[in-house]
Amino acid sequence: MATTARHNIAQLEQVEAPGSMITHTAARVLAALRITTGFVFLWAFLDKTFGFGYATPAAKAWINGGSPTKGFLSGVAVGPFESFFHGIAGAAWADWLFMLGLLGVGVALILGIGLRIAAVAAGLMMAFMWAAEWPLAQQTSAGEATRSTNPLVDYHVVYGLTAVVVALTYAGHTWGLGRWWAKLPLVQKNRWLI
Repeated sequence: MATTARHNIAQLEQVEAPGSMITHTAARVLAALRITTGFVFLWAFLDKTFGFGYATPAAKAWINGGSPTKGFLSGVAVGPFESFFHGIAGAAWADWLFMLGLLGVGVALILGIGLRIAAVAAGLMMAFMWAAEWPLAQQTSAGEATRSTNPLVDYHVVYGLTAVVVALTYAGHTWGLGRWWAKLPLVQKNRWLI
C-alpha cells in the first residue's frame, strides 16, 4: 500500500501554480484542449478573412470587402440588446476588434503564450456573442421559435471557460511556448502577461 502511494506521488508533476499538482496525462489533455480551442478561434478568423466557403462564402470574405460582423449582428432577432447589436453591425471598428480578437485568441492559445490575456479576450467575446444570441429567449422579437437548446449554457460559455481553464492551469507549458514566454523579462515584470 505504501508503495502504491509513493508510485502515485511519483506520477504527479508540480506545476508553477502554488500548491497545484497535475499528472503528465492531464497536462497533455489540457494542452490538446488549448490547441484545439485555439484552432476554433483561428479558423473563424481565417474563414471570415478569406471566405473558404464554410461559414463565409468567398464573395463575403473580409478581403473581398465583406464585413465579419454585419451578417451575424444584423441578424440578431432576440434579447434586450437587439438594437445595440444592429447598431454596431458592419461598423469598421467592430469588424477590426472582432477579427483581432479571433486572431489574437487563436494564436495565443495555439502557441501557449499570453494565456491570461487570451482568456479575458475570449471570455468577453463569448459573453457578447452569448448576449447576441440570447439563449434565454424561447421566441424571437417576431414571435418565431429561437430553437435555443439550453437557456444558460451553450458553446459560448464552454469556449470562454475553456480559455480560463487553460490559462489557470499553465496549459501553455506542455506542447507550447509557455515556459519560454514566462521567462521573458517583460513577462517576469508583468505576470499578467503569462
